[in-house]
Amino acid sequence: MDSLKMSLETNHIKQPGTVWINDRYQTAESGKKYQDFMKAHYAPDFSYQEFARDFTAEFFNATQWSELFKAAGARYVVLTSKHHEGFTLWPSKYSFSWNSVDVGPHKDLVGDLAQAVRQNTDLKFGLYHSMYEWFNPMYLNDKNNNFETDTFVTQKIYPELLELVNNYHPEVIWSDGDWDASDTYWKSKEFLAWLYNDSPVKDTVVVNDRWGSNIPCHHGGYYTCTDRYNPGVLQPHKWENCMTIDRNSWGFRRNAVLADYLSLKELVHELVVTVSCGGNLLMNVGPTKDGIIAPIFEERLRGLGAWLAVNGEAIYGSRPWSVQNDTTTGDVWYTQSANKQNLYATLLSWPKYDTLCLGAKEIPDNPQILLLSNSVKLKWKKVGETICVSLPADANKGEPAWTLRFQKKE
Repeated sequence: MDSLKMSLETNHIKQPGTVWINDRYQTAESGKKYQDFMKAHYAPDFSYQEFARDFTAEFFNATQWSELFKAAGARYVVLTSKHHEGFTLWPSKYSFSWNSVDVGPHKDLVGDLAQAVRQNTDLKFGLYHSMYEWFNPMYLNDKNNNFETDTFVTQKIYPELLELVNNYHPEVIWSDGDWDASDTYWKSKEFLAWLYNDSPVKDTVVVNDRWGSNIPCHHGGYYTCTDRYNPGVLQPHKWENCMTIDRNSWGFRRNAVLADYLSLKELVHELVVTVSCGGNLLMNVGPTKDGIIAPIFEERLRGLGAWLAVNGEAIYGSRPWSVQNDTTTGDVWYTQSANKQNLYATLLSWPKYDTLCLGAKEIPDNPQILLLSNSVKLKWKKVGETICVSLPADANKGEPAWTLRFQKKE
């Protein structure tokens, strides 16, 4: 993952009504509105576990999902194999009767998607895995003992991770294990030593940085730091911006309104800024309990893919330049090709009077400048310390962003 790529994460399919699963619905303060919803619509003794039977995924089509991810311009996909409630989307031996084969869909969703992605696309297949299960009695007992006992890890998490890797060979492992417990408790070093030395993916796998408290943004193949992390400045270590198309949720919300979803322009902005500063973009969508990626998510993903089909050379395999952004005129972010022969300037807004003036002193002398959307050579001139480019007025047709390529003349 040394090159800059755009990606997609499909989040764990959560039952509408709970919205944020039992971690929030059972929390006294932030969960009050969820508790009120439950009281109004469910029997008094209704348990969280009973939601599993309604998680049917009857319309889940792994082939359609894989083709959508490809159309979106993704280079790798990360499926949430298990979230904080412990329900696994594969038939785990360590999650008896609390997995997608024993209850609910009666399908190995991880296996189905892994097969479809590998058969139908050239995307890398990855898995998110929560080490936490906030209401698992073994975990709660370890926590009550200040993590001086590790029954939960030795009997559940460690063997579960081995099972995931051995069965599905993910090339990305997106661990979620920061907050309370240390990497020593999670046996992270032991697992990673096996992963990189003896596992079936030892030569291809990459991992993130959430392997225990105080680990994020300090140790890992790439840093995720915090959710929706986008510092806006160049980072010294490879990093990833893990964010959501829904502004408020990682899951599917039946009560979401149109304004709750990032527009295509906002998504392209997020991608361009992330890549310019040396990061990957992991763009989350939350499927429904029926196994559907809602049309609003599909529309956004296909729109992003259409933009990348035209402007992708400024994104895929690119590298940060010596300057990240240029605000002399408009909102412009730079990348360069891996061989450093081409410089790219992506405009997130169209300049007044169809003239773009850039102040970066490192712009190549006497360049040939093209607009990627029409491959027309553009006229330019020096104005003091800036280079001003005349843009074709008819290119401003509501696109979310535009990319210029600067090349040295032969």
